[in-house]
Amino acid sequence: MRKLLIIIAFFILYTTLWAGVTDKQIVLKGIYQGENLYVMNPFAPTGVGFCVLEVRVNGQVTTDEINSSAFEIDLSVYNFKIGDPVTVVIKHRDGCMPKVLNPEVIRPRPTFNIESIKIDPQHSRLIWITTGELGSLPYIIEQYRWNKWSKVGTVKGKGTPGLHSYSYTVHFHSGLNRFRVKQIDKFTKQARFSPVVTYMSKQPPITFKPGNGRKVVDKIIFSAPTDYEIYDYYGRLKKKGYGREVNVSTLPKGSYFINYDNKTEIFYKK
Repeated sequence: MRKLLIIIAFFILYTTLWAGVTDKQIVLKGIYQGENLYVMNPFAPTGVGFCVLEVRVNGQVTTDEINSSAFEIDLSVYNFKIGDPVTVVIKHRDGCMPKVLNPEVIRPRPTFNIESIKIDPQHSRLIWITTGELGSLPYIIEQYRWNKWSKVGTVKGKGTPGLHSYSYTVHFHSGLNRFRVKQIDKFTKQARFSPVVTYMSKQPPITFKPGNGRKVVDKIIFSAPTDYEIYDYYGRLKKKGYGREVNVSTLPKGSYFINYDNKTEIFYKK
């Protein structure tokens, strides 16, 4: 009888423990870069056993020892090649949360190498060729004008180690033009830059009417299409774009700075 009671009590305890188990899980997606993941594994809320129930890598249950306060997910045993996609699913009990200590090792990184970067003036395009990409990150195209590097567009990176060619349509201003591309590490927020490429444009300097320092009623007219930015007296951006005309009728009265072509000037809104 005593033995039967012990069995019943054990069954109740076992059932109670697993009644709290849900489909809680952590999902990590990325690419293989030759490094393993490390997990901090707290005790289960009941105090019996550990939080993690199961770990799967690309759908396969791992053979890693997960019944400890910390364990390693060994990605090397799956014969991944550098750049292969990886999905790690960590299933755990409700009421606790394991912590992956180094999730950045499978996140895309800006590892590109620039094989060449050039300007195609005939088609107004920036062209660059890369190798060594590990994971798809956007390329950010920047142009130096108005004493700063400004973002002019993005192109999605292919994210594989092979040779890749990219291009982007750019707007030239008069005089010396400078361009570069970069990618930003999502974890460290650090940027990786290409070399700067330059092009000397022979187009004449752009002007605008009614002219520098003059009063404007409703619109500004440039002598040719140009990128522009308009800032108020406090340095707040009010308008930006590309074109030959800018409607400023809705701006409050006052002085404004206008960046256009490769210069900065002032106008007064009546």
